[in-house]
Amino acid sequence: MAEPPGSTLRLDRLPPVRVEGAALRVVELPLRSPFTTSFGTQTVRRAVLVECRGDGTTGVGECAAGIEPAYSSETVGTALGVLRDHLVPGVVGTEPATVADLLGRVAWVRGHHMARAALEMALLDLAGRAAGISLGEVLGATSDRVAAGVSIGIQPSLEATYSLIEGYLAQGYRRIKLKCRPGYDVELARGVRAHFPTTPVMLDANSAYRLGDAATLRQLDAFDLMMLEQPLAHDDLVDHAALQRELRTPICLDESVESVADARAAIQLRAGRIVNIKAGRVGGLIPAAGVHDACRAAGWPVWCGGMLETGVGRAANVALAALPNFTLPGDTSASDRYFEADILKEPFRLQPDGTLLVPTGPGLGVELDPSRVAAATQHHEVVA
Repeated sequence: MAEPPGSTLRLDRLPPVRVEGAALRVVELPLRSPFTTSFGTQTVRRAVLVECRGDGTTGVGECAAGIEPAYSSETVGTALGVLRDHLVPGVVGTEPATVADLLGRVAWVRGHHMARAALEMALLDLAGRAAGISLGEVLGATSDRVAAGVSIGIQPSLEATYSLIEGYLAQGYRRIKLKCRPGYDVELARGVRAHFPTTPVMLDANSAYRLGDAATLRQLDAFDLMMLEQPLAHDDLVDHAALQRELRTPICLDESVESVADARAAIQLRAGRIVNIKAGRVGGLIPAAGVHDACRAAGWPVWCGGMLETGVGRAANVALAALPNFTLPGDTSASDRYFEADILKEPFRLQPDGTLLVPTGPGLGVELDPSRVAAATQHHEVVA
């Protein structure tokens, strides 16, 4: 897997590794408060962790899939099955191999991007730990910290929304993302802009609208939003292009971009002006870097989205967000934004300047807290 010209990736820095054994773990962490979007309300974060052992260490990856097939067709259950039956057995063996070669062994598996991304993360963590190289170095990070934004779910009242925004701004967060849906959009934008006239604010629709709602969405142009994220169908680019022609507000694509090819098509069609990159959605950190490179070449800024990850997935997100074209604050909130206690020994903390530090230790650069992991574990099985 050679890096294309202009790529930030440095996979050649990772030596071959042996994956001598592997296990799957399902952990569950209660959220500090319910998180409501147009999909519904979430009160816990349940995640699949992939653990790959070899060369005297263990690499860990996190699957971004949710409990229900709402944001994605993948779920915790489907990911657990495809990892157990197809992906993980394909990389376990006695001979050393590069991360690229290991991933090549399971390239025949179609789809299942989030499951694939979890395995890739574990392999990159394993190889990075074995070589003493951080994930940021491998991906091509150019910063030691990333600007942190915060995502706020749909609240019971506008006043509750204002109160939360005030609290997060006081903590130092640099951008506010607000979930919206039909009937809870223009009034929300108007009220927030009146209360916070200079705060960087964006709305996220999670595919809740149709092109016929263009007249409503045009009203958002009056409120100087950073962007409107994924207003139309999850698998659409054509209607997004038509809508973008009618809006001054930049459209940010999320669910519609599941690959580098999708990113190139979106750019060609002018289906937006910004892309939210989630490694799980596009099949891993390596494809995510490819989407970053395609957008960078086209002059489209990108930012790193979040899926309520534990500290494992958060570490990967922060390393990814340190690439040069991640010029907008992402959903890289501190651990305590969502959880009373993360599963890391040292959770991610917001710095006084509104940033998160990029881990510099080998691999993901974070260490699990065994007692917290044990307390959160709902299921554990050895695969090989």
